[in-house]
Amino acid sequence: MDISTLAGIGLGAAMILMSMILGGSGLGVYINVPSVLMVIGGSFGAIMVANPLARVLGIVRYINIVIRVPNYELERTITTLVNFSERARREGLLALEDDVEEVQDDFLKNGIQLVVDGTDPEIIKTVLFNDLDQLTGRHETGIKVFDDWGKFAPAFGMIGTLAGLIAMLANLDDPDAIGSGMALALITTMYGSIFANLVLIPIKSKLEDRHKEEQLLREIMIEGILSIQAGDNPNILKYKLVSFLDPNRRREMLEVLMGE
Repeated sequence: MDISTLAGIGLGAAMILMSMILGGSGLGVYINVPSVLMVIGGSFGAIMVANPLARVLGIVRYINIVIRVPNYELERTITTLVNFSERARREGLLALEDDVEEVQDDFLKNGIQLVVDGTDPEIIKTVLFNDLDQLTGRHETGIKVFDDWGKFAPAFGMIGTLAGLIAMLANLDDPDAIGSGMALALITTMYGSIFANLVLIPIKSKLEDRHKEEQLLREIMIEGILSIQAGDNPNILKYKLVSFLDPNRRREMLEVLMGE
């Protein structure tokens, strides 16, 4: 579980509540159910209009992706590809057929199987990059949902503000109604801003990070698969794959590979 996501939302909410309490007015003045319905209900309705129903129903899945901490095992993938390369160099590509079944990742498994089957390099490249494009498309779908939602929530906060102002102007002869109407108008804007900036936009950013991490893994796999098919020297492959890693992780990974 990604503790930083839950802790960040919890900390942000706690600091907002504390600032309200320390403001001296109490929490009661900040609680307004119609404003919550306007912001959350209204913006969710807009999401349903802007996206297919299947995509909207997948929101829970996207949130689950954010909450879970993925373990892409980049180093392990590099080690596996280098081992495959060394064996193919010694015994030929057909020798990898026995190892394919032990591969857990379907993307890598299918790519190595294409190599073992003697598929044309251009076809392998096309298949792998098509799979990568499909992966990118799926990820961008989830990112778009929360990007849209992050834009709609403040907008519905403004709509609530306009509704409050209309109610206030309709009661200009009552001084008490003017103050309460203005407070109601501003509360809705506050709800929209908090919901967008504390929840929706951060979730979108976290989904973008998850996408970059998995895309990097797939690019490493593609480079390794194509290099194995081309018969590249395993030592050269080590440096090619390690170059995908962050500089702080490269030296450690090279030491592991050289020590095998």
